[in-house]
Amino acid sequence: MEFKQLTRIKPQPDIQAWLAHIKGQSIQPVAPQAEFIIDNPVIKTIIQDLMHRHWVDYGADRASQTAYLDNLIAFWSFMGYDFVRFESGLGFPADSLSTQNTVQGTVGQRNWVDEHQSSIDSLAELEAFPFPSVEQFDLFPFEYLSAHLPEGMGLILSHGGGFLETLTWILSMEGLFLKLYDQPELVVALMERIGNLQMEFYKQIISLDKLVAIFPGDDMGFRTGTLIKPDALRQIILPWHQKLASLAHEHGLLYFLHSCGNLKNIMEDLIDRVKIDGKHSFEDAIMPVEDFYDLYDQRIAILGGMDINFLATATPEAVRFRTRHHLEHCNRGRFAIGSGNSIPDYVPVENYLALVDETLEMRSNHV
Repeated sequence: MEFKQLTRIKPQPDIQAWLAHIKGQSIQPVAPQAEFIIDNPVIKTIIQDLMHRHWVDYGADRASQTAYLDNLIAFWSFMGYDFVRFESGLGFPADSLSTQNTVQGTVGQRNWVDEHQSSIDSLAELEAFPFPSVEQFDLFPFEYLSAHLPEGMGLILSHGGGFLETLTWILSMEGLFLKLYDQPELVVALMERIGNLQMEFYKQIISLDKLVAIFPGDDMGFRTGTLIKPDALRQIILPWHQKLASLAHEHGLLYFLHSCGNLKNIMEDLIDRVKIDGKHSFEDAIMPVEDFYDLYDQRIAILGGMDINFLATATPEAVRFRTRHHLEHCNRGRFAIGSGNSIPDYVPVENYLALVDETLEMRSNHV
């Protein structure tokens, strides 16, 4: 696939300037970039066709892992980001379903969690459940990234799967709904196990040299409201985010949250109780990022924002126009441009490149 070169006149990575902008301390003329997840097929296409590097999948051996991580660092730097974001999870057992991936040019399966069948139905089954071990988790990719980032780049990390997400993976969404009414003590006990394991996980990575922020994903909503009652989130889930945010802040790090859905009913809790430093995941059908920015930019950072349905279906020219609109509207600081969710493999690479290139071009005009 042939792509035009990205705008090459761009600032060198400067994570301290990025942080100052996100905190509202020193506002840049044009907002910098931020992204949550970029799927491997997208990275691979750009690595091979635009950067002309050799792609290596992350395998079981250190050689392939190192080659993959080197490509990851090169990719985030090449695309003009001031940081690398990376996540990996403990591997909580969960039942999943799969089907053939129908995205053009991809191979393999597309998987999702079984939302109907619970893996734990009693306290006895909870005690017998094969929870993962933090001690046996391989920290190599986190440590390698921290040790090999180029000058000026920071590292943003998270566990792969948040507190509520892991709870629903084990109980299933349907199982969680039922157990909140029938077996609330089981839900609380399971969340205690999940929460403590994830906190121990974060304690293993919290002191890495290049780490500047913790940025977990924990989807808590759908289009019109939260997945479970706001009071249930306040009692069972948000205390763990509060603990994790406190851990980050104690180490001088920022705490960002990716959470899909309509979180209107818990936004004040997230800001005032959890004390998130920034919010990610926006959908036009819920609230366009411009409207969210106008409400909250004086209190927290707003990360990303371009609606994923638009990004997946629009033309590159339309993506460029909307990128300019976002950057011109969200111009008071505490904003970073990017997708409203992620860059999955069904987003045309040309559209992702249009988002990045338009941002780099606007920023280069102010250098």
